[in-house]
Amino acid sequence: MERQYRNLLEQKNTENKEAFDYAHQKYKQLVWLLKSIDQRQQTVRLVTEAIVDYQQQFFDTGNLRPMTLRHIAEMAGVHESTVSRTTTSKYIQTPRGCFELKAFFSKGLQRAVGEDTSATVLKQSIREWIEEEDKCKPLSDQKITDRFQSEQGIKVSRRAVAKYRDELKIPASSKRKRFA
Repeated sequence: MERQYRNLLEQKNTENKEAFDYAHQKYKQLVWLLKSIDQRQQTVRLVTEAIVDYQQQFFDTGNLRPMTLRHIAEMAGVHESTVSRTTTSKYIQTPRGCFELKAFFSKGLQRAVGEDTSATVLKQSIREWIEEEDKCKPLSDQKITDRFQSEQGIKVSRRAVAKYRDELKIPASSKRKRFA
């Protein structure tokens, strides 16, 4: 079948012009489709490489840096909406496991000294502290806020702590309290 189409495209004779035009049109569509697939692969590769470069600290230590679409768009030389579309429903296999590319994006919170820290790291700390808490005296959102400030130099609001705790599906301290 392929040979017939190729012969038809090479002949350019006028006796079967309708068939030639049809085959030529389909060939152009094929070339366009192949170029589009190649361009998409290049974009996915550029964006993924930018994410891996930016989040190298995560691959080394497990700590996720705050990262926005704008950071990656600038590094990859594409628009933010392209980064958003490119990372949707795409996964990457890493030595630390398989992750959706969207998982590497998180807003940052300013530390008193040093680099910003990501919301993901804050959630991880909240989960750990609550798992280790005295169940008879669970940590309130305000106590968690104070602990971030005193131990890590991170200024985070009580409302943000409550939001992160809710996102982690951890109940409020009054619901976690156990009586001896």
